[in-house]
Amino acid sequence: MTDELPEPAVTLVREFFAALELGAAEEALELLDPAIVWKNTSLPTVRGKDRVAMLLRGLGRPKLGFSADMHHIAAAGDVVLTDRTDYLHVGPVRIGFWVTGTFELREGRIVLWDDHFSKGNVLRGAVVGVAKAIGGR
Repeated sequence: MTDELPEPAVTLVREFFAALELGAAEEALELLDPAIVWKNTSLPTVRGKDRVAMLLRGLGRPKLGFSADMHHIAAAGDVVLTDRTDYLHVGPVRIGFWVTGTFELREGRIVLWDDHFSKGNVLRGAVVGVAKAIGGR
């Protein structure tokens, strides 16, 4: 068995998530194309780096945060697919929910970030997160 290096597109998406988890919004933004389109299931599409920047910088506020467990990541050329659990941290509450994402890259930058998730799964994650925060677990 040979150890293969990850495709550059996979590395870039992993770096993007690492920056988000560290609260390093400026580093994450450097990986986005100026014409980035960010889609989330049932939420308005966010177009342009400036608008995405406002949202990502918001995660840097006190008592807010983001993390993710990457379960699967694969690339075919400039398209990267992810299966992951995202966590939104609001004070002591940690809301976890399953996300499948598609990332399209152009010239070494993310031009499309398209996430799909279930509202029911987000609600369940919120209930579990609040229960754990109250119960101290």
